[in-house]
Amino acid sequence: MAKRLNYLEILNRDGLISRTQVKDAQQLAQASGIKLQDALIKLEYVTGEQVAKALAEEYGKKYIDLRDVTIRPAIIELISESIARENGVIPYDEDGDTLQVVVSDPNDMDTFEKLRFILQKPIEPLIASKEAIQEAINRHYSQNIAESADSMIHDLTDTAIDFTQVESAATEDPTSATFGDNTSDAPIVRLCDQIISEAVQLRASDIHIEPFEDRVRIRYRIDGKLVEREAIPKRFQGALLSRFKILARLDIAERRRTQDGRIKLTLGTKDLDLRVSVIPTNHGQSIVMRILDKDNIRVSLLQLGFSQRDYKRFTSLISRPNGIILVTGPTGSGKTTSLYAALNELNTPTRKIITAEDPVEYYLPGINQVEIKHQIGLDFAAVIRSMLRQAPNIILVGEMRDLETAQMGIQASLTGHLVFSTLHTNDAPGAITRLVDMGVPPYLVSSSVIGIMAQRLVRRVCKKCSHPYTPSAAELEAARITPEMAARGTFLKGKGCAECNKSGYRGRQAIFELMMMSSKVRELAYKGATTSEIRRAARSEGMHVLYEDGISKVLKGITTIEEVMRVARLEE
Repeated sequence: MAKRLNYLEILNRDGLISRTQVKDAQQLAQASGIKLQDALIKLEYVTGEQVAKALAEEYGKKYIDLRDVTIRPAIIELISESIARENGVIPYDEDGDTLQVVVSDPNDMDTFEKLRFILQKPIEPLIASKEAIQEAINRHYSQNIAESADSMIHDLTDTAIDFTQVESAATEDPTSATFGDNTSDAPIVRLCDQIISEAVQLRASDIHIEPFEDRVRIRYRIDGKLVEREAIPKRFQGALLSRFKILARLDIAERRRTQDGRIKLTLGTKDLDLRVSVIPTNHGQSIVMRILDKDNIRVSLLQLGFSQRDYKRFTSLISRPNGIILVTGPTGSGKTTSLYAALNELNTPTRKIITAEDPVEYYLPGINQVEIKHQIGLDFAAVIRSMLRQAPNIILVGEMRDLETAQMGIQASLTGHLVFSTLHTNDAPGAITRLVDMGVPPYLVSSSVIGIMAQRLVRRVCKKCSHPYTPSAAELEAARITPEMAARGTFLKGKGCAECNKSGYRGRQAIFELMMMSSKVRELAYKGATTSEIRRAARSEGMHVLYEDGISKVLKGITTIEEVMRVARLEE
């Protein structure tokens, strides 16, 4: 009898992965604490569907394509939404007394035993990808906010919820919550749970709750774009905002000042932090919650999206024993993710790493992280001064926002430390003139900075609904794409599907501009040259600007011309 192949051998047999790619994935899986199959998908060597089909063949199970399947309500009701989301499963059909359940891991015996115990009937596993199961759960279980709000409005009208009831519905530890487990029957609690759950399922980075004269607007930022959801009636504004403020341990009686807090919560098996900001507006308090997903920072340098040339240059930079490496770009351009990826690469038992952040957004195991607290005098300069007494090898300064912080960072780099930090500038050459404008002497800038990287985020074409297209001659001319470049390129666009919420895009990709401090650039920095002069020198030495890196990703079918032109400047 022929030996049954495992899923890696099946993927290799079908020409989908190589042994080298498996080794890359094993390194990522070990570093990030994730399954090997998830690492292969994260590195984009294979898709979730390809892995699911290979697992189905290995275990002799049936593969199910859930995209266009509608499961009968009577079947869906057999497993509650909280159990489905927590375990990543969805009921599919009945075969006699046996319930067919779609799973992504056919070897997950704990889940099968749990379902058998809950349902008191045999379970037959069918196989699909995690993403397909999640989308099917969203389609079959989740009502949209408008439907949920209608139901909750009825409940609120019947029960006359007020602030005291909202406070009593908070958990014993108001900074911690578990969603999807029916922790409270209070309608406002369920509505708040629904808002957060939907935002997480839609991969939102922020939740915006904005009061207006006649309504409360709910918006999510998804892949960098704000998407408006259904509004909440104005009369429930107070109870809604109070619930979120209680969870964030904020004073619900304070309505005149800005407030900042944090909510820790568990959604299924996922641990999340929400950074909460409250500001008073003319129609009430506006809340923005930044969703900090710990999985998002478990990335390696390979996953950032560097070109092969820039990857080699950046790894050579972070291998140096001392100097300053700056990452520039506006808020939300992925600077923190890039810096954390570099720290993850350098984080070994032989190195001491200390960070100063405002605030600490993600907690990194093995790294000493200090949160800036200006109200008690614990600012960047004070922390860096104390850091140096702790004999670190590597220092991360959240942002060089003033002369004192910049001088302390430079002093650290000149005394044998590798320093990472960020600046808010439009491009890499502009960071040099920005430091000089702060008051840092040009000779210190030229002697301490070893590399500057600017970056932006562009939306990726959705893999589910992508299709080839041919840009018009006018589009190619406007984007400065020559006929020779176009002939070698692969242009893709998304049609719009359930996977990408009809946008044609799913996920984001960084584009980079990496400037090395060569002797020529150092000389110009020392002389106090303008940004334009420094840029010309760096370009003459082979630096690719943001726009060029973006166009290279357009030609690979990763993003579109429109996306690159939206975030990067086309230089004259």
